[in-house]
Amino acid sequence: MKRRAFLGLSAALAAAPALAGPATAAPRTGGLDTAALRRAVSGLPDDDATAALVRVGGTAGTWHGSGGVHDLASGRAADPHARFRAGSTTKVVTAATVLKLAAARRIDLDAPVQRHLPRLFRGTDFHRPISVRQLLNHTSGIRFADGWGDAFADQYAHRFDVVAPAEVAASALAKGPEFAPGTQQHYLNINYTLLGLLIEQLTGQAYADVATRLVLRPAGMRDTYFPGTDRTIHGPHNHGYQLVDGAFVDVTRWVQTDRQAAGDIISTTADLERLLVALFRGRIVPPRQLREMFTVPAGIDGATMSAGLQRIELGGRTYWGKTGSRYGYSAALAATRNLSRTLVYSVNATDAKGEEMNPVAERIVMAAVRTV
Repeated sequence: MKRRAFLGLSAALAAAPALAGPATAAPRTGGLDTAALRRAVSGLPDDDATAALVRVGGTAGTWHGSGGVHDLASGRAADPHARFRAGSTTKVVTAATVLKLAAARRIDLDAPVQRHLPRLFRGTDFHRPISVRQLLNHTSGIRFADGWGDAFADQYAHRFDVVAPAEVAASALAKGPEFAPGTQQHYLNINYTLLGLLIEQLTGQAYADVATRLVLRPAGMRDTYFPGTDRTIHGPHNHGYQLVDGAFVDVTRWVQTDRQAAGDIISTTADLERLLVALFRGRIVPPRQLREMFTVPAGIDGATMSAGLQRIELGGRTYWGKTGSRYGYSAALAATRNLSRTLVYSVNATDAKGEEMNPVAERIVMAAVRTV
């Protein structure tokens, strides 16, 4: 997994390009650069994205906008309230679920995960204890899991395959440790796959049911759900595409069981904004445990990941957020700790798993962090 996220944007904040074309928006300004935001979602579809949905909020005002199309065949305007595959923003929900269970004394963050999942670790080379906290902040030393390969063609050929999270975890653990727990930080899905299995082991319930009850419902996220083996996005949604050799391949339908607690969620920009606000205001996780989400492990060079979030320096402010991507969809949520500025976007990126940040997403971020 890549951590390209919002990193490297600070130096480019003064260079957001302008694009021609219409965009729908519902602005309530008061310091936001709404002209730049409108430009950021205009001119779609293009080779980088077919649609974009944005919500910016905070003390400087609020702005909601959308651009692009619902689908390339009809060309009708993108639905601004659409559901989308939100990828690794799922980790925010998973982290909040674990921390809420910790507050209820159902999980000990310092306890070795091997104690709770002995069958998975039996016969592996993981002899040093890995704490639950080290899974949360990606310092476990567990290697990446097996997959279908990095090529889109390989992934697409297996897009409807159902893979159990326990199988994913076993393939990673069989490789042995990458480094001693707590000595480095390596952002990987496998840490949150194991957290999902831990939640199920300790509660006796399905991960999705526990996360829905403890986080989604208290946050008011009524348009958010875990699809499981269902390949369809239910409710209003804009199609996702991957650009392959000059042709747009529709990738809207996909099964993501191998991601589960690491990246399975389907959501909306409004719901992700609700999650941000509810979390940061302490409505979901009690203050003591919430500190874990704003604490990067000390003594590790280059560490930026906390429990479920990433520390990001943009425009002279510190933001805490998370990106997520699945083929056809790229999403992000971020906010300052005091919620003076919030941002949520979904971009129907045509190379959502690429090495570089999507240009449309980059324009959105650069416009959103400005104040005029």
